[in-house]
Amino acid sequence: MKTVLVTGGAGYIGSHCCKAFAESGWSVVAFDNLSRGWRDAVKWGPLIEADISDAAAMAAALDQYRPDAVAHFAAYAYVGESVERPELYYRNNSFGTLVLLEEMLKAGLDKLIFSSTCATYGIPTRSPIDETHRQAPINPYGWSKFIIERMVEDISLARGLNAVVLRYFNAAGCDPDGEIGERHEPETHVIPLAIAAAVKPGRTFVINGADFDTRDGTAMRDYVHVVDLARAHVLAGEKLLRDKGVHVYNLGTGAGTTVAELVDAVSRTSGIRLPVAYGPRRPGDPPALVAEAGKAERELGWVPEQSGIDRIVETALAWHRSRLEQI
Repeated sequence: MKTVLVTGGAGYIGSHCCKAFAESGWSVVAFDNLSRGWRDAVKWGPLIEADISDAAAMAAALDQYRPDAVAHFAAYAYVGESVERPELYYRNNSFGTLVLLEEMLKAGLDKLIFSSTCATYGIPTRSPIDETHRQAPINPYGWSKFIIERMVEDISLARGLNAVVLRYFNAAGCDPDGEIGERHEPETHVIPLAIAAAVKPGRTFVINGADFDTRDGTAMRDYVHVVDLARAHVLAGEKLLRDKGVHVYNLGTGAGTTVAELVDAVSRTSGIRLPVAYGPRRPGDPPALVAEAGKAERELGWVPEQSGIDRIVETALAWHRSRLEQI
């Protein structure tokens, strides 16, 4: 049986990917310090509770399980927080990944699936964005991931590391089976906040910015269902077993949804009209990010199947309603 070590395996995207790998016949080991993940989200294999910057713990995990691939999700991912406290992002995301890569090299392990982001593109000069678009991040979160991509490329050239780099657009939705979902403390992600405003009395959903250069003035994002993302990681793992080198793919749908359109989708799906207020733009927010993901379809055989905005909201709403008292 193939084995994957999933750093950040107790987090939102990492836990969904653990499930997808397990259902595809992989043995799954989660590695997470639980600072932003959840112990009860680890359901498909053992949990190693440790930090990725702990070289000894990482070396022990790699030696014990000898994974066929490492799927690397462990990262801080709040754009606003990265602007306010950039040192956290460079220490955890960039330095933590360097420790992981060094320990993989020492262990003779050469296959990495890296969770990157469309934030490395910055403000796009064309849309949709393909993988050849220049990378010019506008916030420390994006820079921390860009630095990792550079490390992966350089270590591949020097030491033979093989990697698939997956640049997500906006991960959204929840496991349709209701086993896991999207939880953050604090919650800053737009869909959980919109759903909370729909189902919790007294909540108001704040739209940050109404003067972007988009069709209705609100920010536009390419939302891709987390289950579709998870399936892409399994396909990436299979590719690493076949092919050498570094392969970069966007993961998105090619369709942008504005925040105002998202509000309409939540209202439509929940049957409740959202109370809405308007606030200023968040620091570091581009007006629009929409993927060109044809390369992932051609080379991985990946096509998003559950990423319509109504389906995304439907699965997220079901998850959040199941734990209503906590949101």
